[in-house]
Amino acid sequence: MKTADETTRHVNSFLIPTITLVVLLTLGSAQFLGQATNEKSDWKPVEDAMGRSGKLQPGDVFKFGMPRKDLQVTVNGVQVKPGLALGSWAAFKKMGEEAMVMGDLVLTTDEVEPVMLKLQQEGIEQTALHNHLLGESPRVMYMHIAGRGDAVKLARALHDALALTKTPAEGNPPSSPPKLDIDTAGIDEALGRKGKNDNGIYKIEVPRSEKITDSDMEVPPSMGVATAINFQPTGGGKAAITGDFVLIASEVNPVIRALRENGIAVNAVHNHMLNENPRLFFIHYWANADAVKLAHGIRAALDKTNSAKATGQ
Repeated sequence: MKTADETTRHVNSFLIPTITLVVLLTLGSAQFLGQATNEKSDWKPVEDAMGRSGKLQPGDVFKFGMPRKDLQVTVNGVQVKPGLALGSWAAFKKMGEEAMVMGDLVLTTDEVEPVMLKLQQEGIEQTALHNHLLGESPRVMYMHIAGRGDAVKLARALHDALALTKTPAEGNPPSSPPKLDIDTAGIDEALGRKGKNDNGIYKIEVPRSEKITDSDMEVPPSMGVATAINFQPTGGGKAAITGDFVLIASEVNPVIRALRENGIAVNAVHNHMLNENPRLFFIHYWANADAVKLAHGIRAALDKTNSAKATGQ
């Protein structure tokens, strides 16, 4: 018959490992959930630092849109809406205790230098500075940015840089987007992908098939590495289209040929990033014609790329 001490030792030898296992499993589950969860509330300090609200995107990305509603830009007689080609944005993604931010700032020529200096002082780098449009009035420049570190500090730096511009404060979104005077069903059929009405601009994004990294960190499509296709109705079933193709080197000229053969102008060919893998090039384009016809032209160019397959393929 066991003594009281022997019984206690026996019970402890069973309970202690069991309790330890339960604690470890609980902590492990909590840690897993903490890594897998990306609630909007997690980003509240970053929203406070930016002075505006953001939205969760696929790939655990938190993105801020900062449309230049203050600018009245025209291209070949077309009044360019902010959602077509005048949308500054910044996208954050957590990397352990730190964060990565990428973005694109739409700037007037006199805003470029003060914004660049402020960002450099705050440790946010410029990865490109160039045009997206041709013949626009007034002239608009696009500054691509990247940074790593504390998410709140990065957000505060962006807030202070934007304060040097006339970028409007965040406004209330419309209760419902305006109706689109274009054949969106025909566009969807031509492209094999369904778009969405984003405040009067019909938008479609097409991610690439391969994984894209920057300095060994995966960059989701929602951080600006998906081909963007934007339609702005201009009357009579026509639309002004612009956006950018995300390409590897061997795709650049086949896409240029496909676009030009379909009456779509190429405005620029350049980089947006510095350390990405595979190496990417971005083609910006423009046309104003029958929306469905242009969609077929864009599809011809997309078929020259290693983009995610269209529906039915």
